[in-house]
Amino acid sequence: MFKKFFNRLIKQEKTEDSAVDKDVESEDLERDQEEVEDIIETEEVEIEEELKVDKESECIDVKNEAEDQIKKQLDESNKQMEDVSLTLLENPEHLDETAEAEMEEAIQVQNKEGEGPLSLFKRLKEGLSKTKQGITGKVDELLKSYKKIDEALFEELEEILITSDIGVKTTMEIIDGLRDKIKEKKVSEPEQVKELLKEALIEILQRLPDAQVNIEPGPAIVLVVGVNGVGKTTSIGKMAHRFKQDGKKVLLAAGDTFRAAASEQLEIWAQRVGVEVVKHQEGSDPAAVIFDAIQAAKARKVDVLICDTAGRLHNKKNLMNELGKVFKVVDREYGEATKEVLLVLDATTGQNAIQQAKTFKEVANITGLILTKLDGTAKGGVVIGISQELTIPVKLIGVGEKMEDLQQFNATDFVKALFGEEA
Repeated sequence: MFKKFFNRLIKQEKTEDSAVDKDVESEDLERDQEEVEDIIETEEVEIEEELKVDKESECIDVKNEAEDQIKKQLDESNKQMEDVSLTLLENPEHLDETAEAEMEEAIQVQNKEGEGPLSLFKRLKEGLSKTKQGITGKVDELLKSYKKIDEALFEELEEILITSDIGVKTTMEIIDGLRDKIKEKKVSEPEQVKELLKEALIEILQRLPDAQVNIEPGPAIVLVVGVNGVGKTTSIGKMAHRFKQDGKKVLLAAGDTFRAAASEQLEIWAQRVGVEVVKHQEGSDPAAVIFDAIQAAKARKVDVLICDTAGRLHNKKNLMNELGKVFKVVDREYGEATKEVLLVLDATTGQNAIQQAKTFKEVANITGLILTKLDGTAKGGVVIGISQELTIPVKLIGVGEKMEDLQQFNATDFVKALFGEEA
């Protein structure tokens, strides 16, 4: 019995030991599980931190790459500006519109300075070579193709004049006038029509007042208006050169404060010509610039003050307001000065130039026109169309890239050059 009891005790101990072992094992398992969870959690945190670091590093790399790219572009841009500035300290032309084209023209102006001198008429004749081909060249071919003067000849001649941007109204007047003169002079040979056409064009152009830019008696102020891209700044620079060559003391005013780099471009021209320029920061009130320029002109006893103006043609009301403020300042502060208001038009735009002129004529008292880029178009007939339709005299014409290629307009010389004749 004792043995039986002893065996039961041993069995009970084994059972208790087994239970203890199970408890220990269970505790070990729980501990192991907690350790595994801690490891997993730690690894997750580490992974998240690594991902975060990688993402931040990637962002930094992208940011650095973008900054490097921007810096590279800025360096390239600055180098280009430095190169242009170095080249243009002695010349310029349409950062813009248009400004890049104007700067390019300025470079070409400088490059051509070494060429031999040409007479003004020869420059005019060479500058109008494309227009000659577009008008008189076609007229020559037409007249040679006819053996008699008839209605078909008039119709083809009419088409040539209209497509040369002389304008429908002016063309009809020319054709009607030719019919009358042919009957009156009893002209029978088609080639004789050319001389009559030349006389008709001169007659139309000479109907208008004196084509000279009026700066006498001094002091004088010349306000230059026109849309961006037509060559306003270049025309101002070349005009300043003309006046300085005539012994006048000239001052420029950078009144186009809205177009980027407009004042810098004008300053380059001022340095090239050897005159001073009054300018404000970009975005300033144009009327304030003109006010300061007038005070400077008075103090420095300037003969001619040439003012650039904003070329924005977004709508007529704003244009009227901007120019109105400028004109008011001029009338109040410089009433004693002789005043010219010159509208610059791009001859290559043809009939669009006439529409621009009509708009400006409604908001300002335009006293004369400057027609630029006549050397770059076969449609120089716009000179005749504008003169006839708007009754505003063409005072200066641009027939090339050199400073001397902005010439005073002369109706007889213009038509002679157009017909390939000598002065």
